[in-house]
Amino acid sequence: MPRSVSSNTISPLSANRQALALLTPSHRRAALIEDGCIDLLGGKDPTGSHPGQRLMLSSVLPRIYERLWRPLGARMLMGPAGPRTSEEHRLALDMLALSPGERVLDLACGPGNFTRGFARAVGDDGLVVGVDASKTMLARAVWETDSPNAVYVRGDARVLPFRDGVFDAICCFAALYLIDEPMSALDEIARLLAPGGRVALLSSCNRGPLPAGPTSAVVRTLTGVRIFGRDELTGALRERGLTDVDRRVAGLAQFVSARKRA
Repeated sequence: MPRSVSSNTISPLSANRQALALLTPSHRRAALIEDGCIDLLGGKDPTGSHPGQRLMLSSVLPRIYERLWRPLGARMLMGPAGPRTSEEHRLALDMLALSPGERVLDLACGPGNFTRGFARAVGDDGLVVGVDASKTMLARAVWETDSPNAVYVRGDARVLPFRDGVFDAICCFAALYLIDEPMSALDEIARLLAPGGRVALLSSCNRGPLPAGPTSAVVRTLTGVRIFGRDELTGALRERGLTDVDRRVAGLAQFVSARKRA
């Protein structure tokens, strides 16, 4: 059943308080609310040193990300026949099967382009938390978002600050392949899902004649993007106890969904 957070429309201040209540005690003590988001990294930068990761820290990319960079990247990854941005949003909502009043984590949310849609889907009684490591991306997300039930947190996807089992749904679209330790991020996703919770991933998928290992080594050196083996992510989710694992492949991309046992 959906969790009812409040009988009234959530205010931005109330959303921040609710997000802070989801943190572990140690992270709550360390949290700073700055520039409209909850910052848990301070001067630390966990995004890594690869070109793709460094690019996410720039001040220019957030301005063109949603309308130019992200659609262009999707065409390169999924090919001309792959789903367009609007269809990606529909796929994410279908995979997550959101209901009013639920809590959602948008992991590596960037400028909040999916976060805002999730906020509408869960309604006034729901709560959506977007997490990213980039200050510039989060600044854009705060500027673009007028949903009072959405809040942004600057944090590390490999060591997330939340208590166990606090989210009904978790999305990580077009980001897992840039995280230095993606399996640590999957550990965190499995830990944070409530019983019956759903996860939706969009990531890379090896489909060439060479094995994923050599292909990924070359591509990652040049771009920072990791190429996952065809069964690598689905197998990792099953290893972490998730069920109903499903996958749709589009070009060099894969949409993967799963559920935590109730």
